[in-house]
Amino acid sequence: MGKSVLAVDDSKTMRDMVSFTLRGAGYTVLEAEHGVAALKVLQGQKVDVIITDVNMPEMDGITLTRRIRALPTQAGTPILILTTESDQSKKDEGRAAGATGWIVKPFSPDKLLQIVAKVCP
Repeated sequence: MGKSVLAVDDSKTMRDMVSFTLRGAGYTVLEAEHGVAALKVLQGQKVDVIITDVNMPEMDGITLTRRIRALPTQAGTPILILTTESDQSKKDEGRAAGATGWIVKPFSPDKLLQIVAKVCP
């Protein structure tokens, strides 16, 4: 069975782009439009990688990362932050919350696949 990825972004277009790229490479992709919805998805399912935006309604990606790190079933799951934010202080905040990596939008599909494959061999 292929690896599974949870894509969390309030932009449907961005979720669609991430999903299309990953599904084309054989990944199973689950989607959530914000952090609260992502936590609901994770209640019933373990995933191999989580890709989240930072700026979202309901719960932002940094808070989501902290909450995921507190879940025993997902504590070691790689979390990639995919965002337009390129500010070093935001990156530091993400890393402190437990993010595995940081990808700045717009992303290259090849680069996304390369990074996901690296954190989820």
